Amino acid sequence: MTMRILVLSAALLVPLAAQAGSVMQGTTAKGPVLTDEKGMTLYTFDKDEAGKIACVDACAQNWPPLLADKGAKAMGEYSLVKRPDGAMQWAYRGKPLYLWSKDMKPGDISGDGFKDIWHAARP
Repeated sequence: MTMRILVLSAALLVPLAAQAGSVMQGTTAKGPVLTDEKGMTLYTFDKDEAGKIACVDACAQNWPPLLADKGAKAMGEYSLVKRPDGAMQWAYRGKPLYLWSKDMKPGDISGDGFKDIWHAARP
């Protein structure tokens, strides 16, 4: 039974690698979401503005940014935003993407709606 669940979970992850390096699509109890390559839910932050990152320092420790590899290229709805430290971060439809430090396993979505300013990134 455990093996069947793992196979099913893996089948639900659809790579979007051509568009955004490590961004994929997964399914949670709340429906489809964008994930990193490990299946962890990605989030957006209402205080981020187009091309400007608001989540830095302590915020970025709790909400780690989805950083792009050197040489990554924007494509389609996926773009790159420069962080204050110079690193490049993936964005979807202009909204920078983050992980949530309290999500422990693929499919967790505990950051969705956090303080009414964090939202699961949905395809």
